[in-house]
Amino acid sequence: MIRAVIFDFNGVLVDDEHLHFQLFRDTLATVGVSLSQHDYETKYLGFDDRGCFTEALRDAGLIPDPDLIDRLIALKAHRYLEHADEGLTYFDGGATSIERLAARWPIAICSGALRAEIEHALRRMGVRHQISAIIAAEDTDRCKPDPEGYLLALDALRAAHGEDLEAGHCLVVEDSLAGIVSAKAAGMWVVALPNSYPEQSLRKAGADAVIPSLTELTPETIAQLFAPQVWP
Repeated sequence: MIRAVIFDFNGVLVDDEHLHFQLFRDTLATVGVSLSQHDYETKYLGFDDRGCFTEALRDAGLIPDPDLIDRLIALKAHRYLEHADEGLTYFDGGATSIERLAARWPIAICSGALRAEIEHALRRMGVRHQISAIIAAEDTDRCKPDPEGYLLALDALRAAHGEDLEAGHCLVVEDSLAGIVSAKAAGMWVVALPNSYPEQSLRKAGADAVIPSLTELTPETIAQLFAPQVWP
């Protein structure tokens, strides 16, 4: 049975993938690397900042020096928080969905975003107190599509809610192909949102179900979608 829900962040709760592309593009331009929207969407969307900068530099024929990567991450993070202070756009139904699901199951966040970005958005949404655990970019050594982040989220949920929690008890809410691959590799169920990719691509990546928006992500919908596989 489903006993916990883990949300991705960018592209799921916060409508900011376009902003991340702009900031990656502008930050990479400071070191002479160009980034097209097509390349971002097909190669890097779903990566954390370190993974995106590392791969973009390699693809440009440059050495991804750790100190340089750290400077690029810091510059992008500063610019992101400037935009966040001006106001982020949130997907309809996000706060309500978290409130409904949190009344039944523990909720975690697993994202390649920086912790400060996640905390800021959750406070603005008014749902920070309903989140049991946050796994952010600073907590992982390997970004999605590696399963490390989701396995760390499972560990955090186990510590807070019971050691008998298994990966197969967790439902992940994702929008990116890399995120779906990550969650499935961790042994979890995935419901995907077509906010960044079309339904066909999400299902091909391994999503168990696709729903139109967060407004439809309710305990009742989860019961209906996953009853044949995991519901008691």
